[in-house]
Amino acid sequence: MPRPKTSWRVARVALLAVYDGETIVEAARQAGISPRTVVRLIDEYGRMSFRDRTRRAGSLSLEEREEILLGIERNESGADIGERLGRHRSTIWREISNNGGRRAYRAFRAEERAHCQARRQREGWTVTRPVLWEEVKDRLRRRWSPQQISQRFRRDHPDDPSWWVSHESIYHAIYVQANGELRKELARCLRSGRTHRKAQSRINTGQGKIKDMVNISLRPQEVEDRAIPGHWEGDLMIGKAGKSAVSTVVERTTRYGRLIKVDDRTAEHVADRLTVEMRHLPELLAKSLTWDQGRELADHAEFTVATGIDVYFCDPHSPWQRGLNENWNGLARQFLPKGTDLSGYTQEELDEISKLLNTRPRKTLDWDTPVERYNQLVATKT
Repeated sequence: MPRPKTSWRVARVALLAVYDGETIVEAARQAGISPRTVVRLIDEYGRMSFRDRTRRAGSLSLEEREEILLGIERNESGADIGERLGRHRSTIWREISNNGGRRAYRAFRAEERAHCQARRQREGWTVTRPVLWEEVKDRLRRRWSPQQISQRFRRDHPDDPSWWVSHESIYHAIYVQANGELRKELARCLRSGRTHRKAQSRINTGQGKIKDMVNISLRPQEVEDRAIPGHWEGDLMIGKAGKSAVSTVVERTTRYGRLIKVDDRTAEHVADRLTVEMRHLPELLAKSLTWDQGRELADHAEFTVATGIDVYFCDPHSPWQRGLNENWNGLARQFLPKGTDLSGYTQEELDEISKLLNTRPRKTLDWDTPVERYNQLVATKT
């Protein structure tokens, strides 16, 4: 039995919710349909990128384009639609013809196309720099992230701006400029695997701003090159059903890490456990800690007073800004798989897991182990 066609009234609620930055699930809830139906509607009607729009005077609005679509569905003539909207019939005819004709006309796709034409007065970088675009596609297929591609090109070609492209431009090329199978292929190469990009500017963490938070952008430059030890990255590793957790910290230069038992995720308790474990670090190895924007470290000021370690917070939803910690957590998951109740582990058991990880040779350390590099640093300063 063929599935019933979703009315435009319902589809509009879902598509506008997605346009406003809501998730597929939330858009489905608002429209009273399933998430699968929302995805189908996006494929059928198109998806507008979330961004501020400056509309040219006299241009058709989204509401007028929706009325055009309704007129087409009612089998109205271009003249009838134009009269109803107060537009000349040639305007309606041109709008429909330029957007696939009556059978293919979709209001959202027409709106997106009009905006892109008005905004882009020149050809995009994928057209003007085809060699760069081919290189980007090649690295995407090798599972490089857009940020890795962008940063590597700048490092390899510091004096040639023709090789410079931001990671946002790469995302835009994948999700907006690429079409059909190419877009699907490149999107599948990304870690998220999403065929449509989640709107970034409307993400709401639901956590509120941490008082006196110092952003990662203010972190000393010495942290970036890892030449100076003592800078750590940390986060909570969450257990089964989000009811248990273990704190993880890893030092950027030596890759030496620790698993720290926490009994709950309150700010006071997490700061206290981190303080106990890190306050006795040698001064050489106690400079800074970079953390995710979780409320569990809202008591960062007390932690800094007790340990002398400055705390910097990443941007929301930016795990790559503490990529070493993310990698270390992935290694720890070999012993603490996702879905495990972490509350049953003692600190002694977590210390044993940390020891196993810290005594593994690492390619990034020329096959030294993290504990060897850590001990070398401590020995040179004693």
